Amino acid sequence: MRAQEIAVTGIGLVTPGGVGTEATWEAVCAGRSAARTDPALQGLPVTLSCRVPPSEKRPGRLWRHDRSTRFLLLAAEEALASAGLAGRDWDPARVAVVVGTAAGGIDTLETQHRKLLTTGHTTVSPMTLPAFLPNMAAGHLALELGVRGPSLQTSTACASGATALITALLLLRAGACDIAVAGGTDAMATPLCAAAFAKMGALSRREHDPGRASRPFDKERDGFVLGEGSALLVLERRRHAEARGAGPLAVLAGHGSTSDAHHPTAPHPEGAGLRAAIEAALADAGAHTDDVDHINAHGTSTPLNDSAEAAVVRGLFAGRHPPVTSAKGALGHTMGAAGAIEAALTVLTIARATIPPTANFEAPDATTAGLDIVAGTPRTQRTGLALSHSLGFGGHNTVLALTPA
Repeated sequence: MRAQEIAVTGIGLVTPGGVGTEATWEAVCAGRSAARTDPALQGLPVTLSCRVPPSEKRPGRLWRHDRSTRFLLLAAEEALASAGLAGRDWDPARVAVVVGTAAGGIDTLETQHRKLLTTGHTTVSPMTLPAFLPNMAAGHLALELGVRGPSLQTSTACASGATALITALLLLRAGACDIAVAGGTDAMATPLCAAAFAKMGALSRREHDPGRASRPFDKERDGFVLGEGSALLVLERRRHAEARGAGPLAVLAGHGSTSDAHHPTAPHPEGAGLRAAIEAALADAGAHTDDVDHINAHGTSTPLNDSAEAAVVRGLFAGRHPPVTSAKGALGHTMGAAGAIEAALTVLTIARATIPPTANFEAPDATTAGLDIVAGTPRTQRTGLALSHSLGFGGHNTVLALTPA
């Protein structure tokens, strides 16, 4: 069984915390919020976002790609280098690509639609469809890497990146590939998305204090801050990784995926679907609630999500208090990339025996009380099994169980 374990051998991160794994880890551990007033959202009800900072690193052929795909290609470059695969020493027919996204190339779609309305059809780019179609991030990545195994795109809203990792796990277990490059990407800090989320009441209105706007599980939370970014993990069976001399960072030991069938956008108030997904992930990993040492929560900073998630954790871990953190206080909500970014951070938590704090958390309200929220500074702790929760509009619940290598 150990030889068939699915190992994480590489990580690539492009987030509002910085371009690269170390920059992101440092920002999250420092509890430093990336939220700022965004000129691109000027005139809208909410003008806050968490943007990926400028970087000298640039993928080739920028003009062809949506912003979200550019992030993805940068993340892939780091992930492969991290896994010792920068030289592409693989059988391209045995490498899979699985990418999660909530909105595809929405930035391109909005930009080109504005052109159509303002300057006419002759100004619309011929690259519009290849840049914005939801499947094309995976297609562009497979093309960039020159791989010919399965190339798949998953879309479960804000759980998309985690769903991509589950899909990759299943492909590896089925023997459909030897290596999977999997994760998520999104760039939804656009005028249309910001206006729509604001209309729903999902965004924080803390315009006067951007750095403290996103505050998961805190009594003063009032919504999330739109983010963007990408994360990719290199997954392979342990035997394959060891045969090429790669040292696993962690093991993706189990997964759970359920649907609420409750409401288009609101989570089940008691978190029934999330609870079932946690139980499924633990069963798949051959573990029990007593084995859980840490939870990387979905933690959106919205009243409904944080209340439901807290209720599940309190109920499942009654009498125990596994430390909980959410990266969204620092990075904002990166949508379809969030599940993959947070899975990567959970891998780093295990590998480095350090739990990052939940930025801006000060005190719970009645609905989020009873959790051990890591706050203020990182907590040093050895973690034997960690869960990473991801939830999405449509009632999607995904849970990943990760263990040390």
